Amino acid sequence: MEQLIPVNIFVADRSYRIKIKPEEEEEVRRIMKEVNEKIIEFKTAYAGKDLQDYIAMALIMYATHPVTSGGKAQASVAPFLQEKLQKLEELLDEQLK
Repeated sequence: MEQLIPVNIFVADRSYRIKIKPEEEEEVRRIMKEVNEKIIEFKTAYAGKDLQDYIAMALIMYATHPVTSGGKAQASVAPFLQEKLQKLEELLDEQLK
């Protein structure tokens, strides 16, 4: 069984604890930084929306674009990213109940 490490990630100033492979930590943190920057960008462009809308817009953007803003192809990251996005979506849904 692969060794997983717990890390805290932040999405829109909320902390989420996830377990990942040690070699994925740098990529996860980079992606989460970009997601949070995108949330801020959407807040600026679409004032008056709910925070959940900004989060959803940012995550949809990352889930549907084939290339990240860093220019790397997502082919190797896509399955991993999709799994993490699904977990984040489930956590967010729980918070709204």
